[in-house]
Amino acid sequence: MSADEVLAFTLQSLREMNFYTDDTGPDSMLGPSGVDLDSLAVSELALRVEDRFGVTFDDDDIETLAIMTLGEFAAEVARRAELIPQADAARG
Repeated sequence: MSADEVLAFTLQSLREMNFYTDDTGPDSMLGPSGVDLDSLAVSELALRVEDRFGVTFDDDDIETLAIMTLGEFAAEVARRAELIPQADAARG
């Protein structure tokens, strides 16, 4: 999976969550100076991404996500998703 795929899914999720995304792109912040997600909305977005891509976020991650751009978020999700097969292989 690519960061572009994650970005497209994230934008679609934001639209489904009733956020305005017409002027939203990779350089848009998730938090107050961009898309304006509050902590509950960031948590909902994280859950949608977890369900779709199999990655996980803990409570500390949620605070960090709010200060990321959409591009940074997409790259982080793609990076975490790449690690999943490695973790599964290590478990045997």
